[in-house]
Amino acid sequence: MTDAVQTANISEAGTDSAVAIAVARTGTAEKFLRIVIPFVMVALAIGLWQLHITVNEVPRYIMPAPGDVIAALYTDWGTLSPSLLVTLRITFLALAIALVGGVGLAIILVQSKWIELAIFPFAVILQVTPMIAIAPLLIIYMPDTQSALLTCAFVVAFFPILSNMVAGLKSVDHNLLNLFELYGASRWQTLLYLKLPASLPYFAAGLRIGGGLSLIAAVVAEFAAGSAGKGAGLAFRLLESGYRLNYPRLYAALILLMVTGVAIFAATSLIAWLLLHRWHESAMKREN
Repeated sequence: MTDAVQTANISEAGTDSAVAIAVARTGTAEKFLRIVIPFVMVALAIGLWQLHITVNEVPRYIMPAPGDVIAALYTDWGTLSPSLLVTLRITFLALAIALVGGVGLAIILVQSKWIELAIFPFAVILQVTPMIAIAPLLIIYMPDTQSALLTCAFVVAFFPILSNMVAGLKSVDHNLLNLFELYGASRWQTLLYLKLPASLPYFAAGLRIGGGLSLIAAVVAEFAAGSAGKGAGLAFRLLESGYRLNYPRLYAALILLMVTGVAIFAATSLIAWLLLHRWHESAMKREN
């Protein structure tokens, strides 16, 4: 039996089967530190905040302590949670529309340089025009405030996704394009089996950027619109709390926005990792 195994090993020498593939693995200690270090830093920042309040005896009406903010989150949750849902609805709906529109328009643009020359300048104009200047016009022409806020968030999130997808679809290896042409692949076959898979890293980058910008645009647009009442988002709660000098609620609303932004970034980063971790260098761990 041993001789047979040795014979097999000798016969496989110099072949791919004799080569052991080293798979890069993350150690348990490194995984633990990746989770613990961010929480430790956040706890340290909160501790410094509380230390500043205590040492300098800062009054509550100037800067609330962390405990005051936590209490406001609990006592004012009935007011803050509906506003949070409004902001989340606008943000995610705008991001979804931007994804569909950005990817779809990018596919159309790369099919013809003349179409790109005709349409792409309008996308650039929308991107470079300050949203704070567009919002009042949208409020006038849109049927309701929510539609205006959704349009503002969509416009801001749309261009990063579009520009990244256009760059990705154009960044295909020319040798692979020549190979597809050599085998007689149609334009749509080349798009489906070569260009779209190759553009996934650029799509992932545009998704991460667009996710954060959609939240920022939703808040900025609400500031510009000055919406209030039942359909008001967290931006209105920030303004309302500032006018009433209710700083614990103001900080609570701000923390909800920060947590929402971090959650969106984490979700989009996870999606990017799931798309890329098996084959792209940006999401793979170095073997050496």
